[in-house]
Amino acid sequence: MKPVIDVWSTPFWDAAREGRLMVQRCTDTGQCFFPPAPVSPFTGRPNTEWIESAGRGELFSFVVFHQKYFPGFPTPYPVVMVKLDEGPMLLTNLRGAEASALKIGQRMHVVFDPGVDGITLPQFEIAA
Repeated sequence: MKPVIDVWSTPFWDAAREGRLMVQRCTDTGQCFFPPAPVSPFTGRPNTEWIESAGRGELFSFVVFHQKYFPGFPTPYPVVMVKLDEGPMLLTNLRGAEASALKIGQRMHVVFDPGVDGITLPQFEIAA
């Protein structure tokens, strides 16, 4: 399944193709947020900027899908919620580990894999 790339998410996907993880930051509050939006969720104003995330965070939650929803994802596979050190949470894929290795609070880091149709997907691995 291909993500919808619109005017608000284009900077995110362009940066991912370059191996960088970008999030938006409210310039009024300094708080970062995701997904991309035309206004800050903290103030409702369009005072935002894009910043590069360090790509590190902790495992906040996860679920294991046993039903095949998308081609190319053999079941079972874990989907993880990572709370970035900058604040936002990302729902993403896990690379390089089985669900049995996951523990809430584990440190994670971003990795980038080329996906279908030229879309580079930010995914996360358990940090060493």
